[in-house]
Amino acid sequence: MIYLKNIKVFAHHGCLAEETLIGSDYLVELKVWADLEKSTASDQLGDTVDYVLLNAIVKEEMKIPSKLLEQVAQRIIKSIFKQSNLVDKVQVSVAKINPQLVEMWPQFL
Repeated sequence: MIYLKNIKVFAHHGCLAEETLIGSDYLVELKVWADLEKSTASDQLGDTVDYVLLNAIVKEEMKIPSKLLEQVAQRIIKSIFKQSNLVDKVQVSVAKINPQLVEMWPQFL
């Protein structure tokens, strides 16, 4: 398994116009499962899943505004499978670092 933790990205996601206009910081974490037996023996980048590629995929997909983080996560997963044939399984989490729920949803107070 390859684990990329705390990829910090500034992006413009959210259901409200203010969220997409202002933007916010997000943390993305990836766990990628692949058969790493060949790469552990060869010590060659071409035999493994390149974490630089994974990081680039996250950053590219986070640039595309979405209302829901679920959609962003699904795009990241699809892109990883599309760009790396070594990947067997992907787990992704996308978290908004400082959601401003009180200011955005005053009707719940």
